[in-house]
Amino acid sequence: MDLQLKDKVVVVTGGAKGIGEGISRALAAEGAIPVIVGRNQADNEAAVAAIEAAGGRAAGVVAELSRPEDCETAVAEVLRRYGRVDGLVNNAGVNDGVSLARGTYRQFVDSLHKNLIHYYLMAQHCLPALKQSGGSIVNIGSKTADTGQGGTSAYAAANGGRNALTREWAVELLEFGIRVNAVIVAECYTPLYQQWIQGFDKPEEALQHICERIPLGRRMTKAEEIADTVAFLLSPRSSHTTGQLIHVDGGYVHLDRAL
Repeated sequence: MDLQLKDKVVVVTGGAKGIGEGISRALAAEGAIPVIVGRNQADNEAAVAAIEAAGGRAAGVVAELSRPEDCETAVAEVLRRYGRVDGLVNNAGVNDGVSLARGTYRQFVDSLHKNLIHYYLMAQHCLPALKQSGGSIVNIGSKTADTGQGGTSAYAAANGGRNALTREWAVELLEFGIRVNAVIVAECYTPLYQQWIQGFDKPEEALQHICERIPLGRRMTKAEEIADTVAFLLSPRSSHTTGQLIHVDGGYVHLDRAL
């Protein structure tokens, strides 16, 4: 299926690693131009080089998205280079373990900047260009907003906010034909996930236990599976889909995990 994304400029935050890298690769494979926005220049350049080596096009913009001013300058740089934005994927974030019992006010607010506030700011700065292009937005979210996890109040709150913003923006932007959807992730083995699992006394056993609780296939979701869904939601092929929270999770959230 041709997703009709050829030459479309799509901003992908955190697009150099993990799920974000998978999204960048999937978009490039469809002929789009993913513009990776992330804090580490070397990571951005490596991801761009890999896409170009595979015959695609991509670009990188360095930005620390927890700083509001960097969100604005990143979008300005994309517009300077390409003069348009056809899509935005809000993906960057980290499950930083700011809990209720042990967290502080400053840690909680800082986590919201890392995980939620830049979603709003990136969308706000991209909005004039998205109005011109009739583009769309995809927010990446986490199961923590639905299931809880324990010990990660700020991240869970941020993901609840991502879900709410997805539906709020879908309503607000109807008049401009801008579609807004979210892809919700449960268990996907990314570099950050690997770092987290290594914190267990017996990482392999912990990973096996988690996989056993994923109903479909008893396995982790692949980054490519999430990326393909994102590409579809950005494309005209999903032209009547907006305001949806789509769980690409092997049934983790909505099926009985005792199956």
